[in-house]
This record gives sequence, structure tokens and C-alpha cells, in this order.
Amino acid sequence: MIVKVSSLLQGTAIRGITLYPFVLLRNKKDKSDQVLINHERIHLRQQLELLILPFFILYCLEYLLRLIQYRNPQKAYRNISFEREAYAQESNMQYLNHRMFFSFLRYL
Repeated sequence: MIVKVSSLLQGTAIRGITLYPFVLLRNKKDKSDQVLINHERIHLRQQLELLILPFFILYCLEYLLRLIQYRNPQKAYRNISFEREAYAQESNMQYLNHRMFFSFLRYL
């Protein structure tokens, strides 16, 4: 995991984004936010188990389906299975030690 602060995220609502092997953060202070970093580590694991490119394809497809379902971009984003898993487990610092493969499927 390579953590970088990116000026590309300035002026957006995005605090962090994971593009394997990078975690891009909006602010330097977010490097010390253990919950945010754990959230992004969960995404790293998801990306690895789906061999990176298929993760992004599935992520975008599910976002589009959720957007049709909810007709609200924020609600669609929060209901993507990958995000649901990451948000549900971001405070559990031991989660990745016992997480099973394809655990995001429980959040579909």
C-alpha cells in the first residue's frame, strides 16, 4: 500500500480513493485517520481478490444499477456492495485478519 496526498482530490467531497496499489488522500491529516485507512485497505483487498480490473468494472456496473434503483448518486454509492462492506467494517481494525474471500457478496 502506497499512501499519497493528491491535489486531484482538492475541492471534492472525496477523502480517499484506492487505485491499487495506491491510496490517494485529499488531506495530509487523513494519513493518521485509522478508520479511513482501514476502509481503503478493505478496498485494496477487494481489488486484489478480483484481480484489479474486474473490480472496477463490477464497481461501475453496480453503481449504475444502484443509481437506477435509488435515483440518487450518494445513496447509489453508499449501497454498492464493496462500499457497504468497507463502511460496515472500517472501525474493525482486525477485520482483514479474518476476512473471507469475496466477503463483499454478503453485502449485495
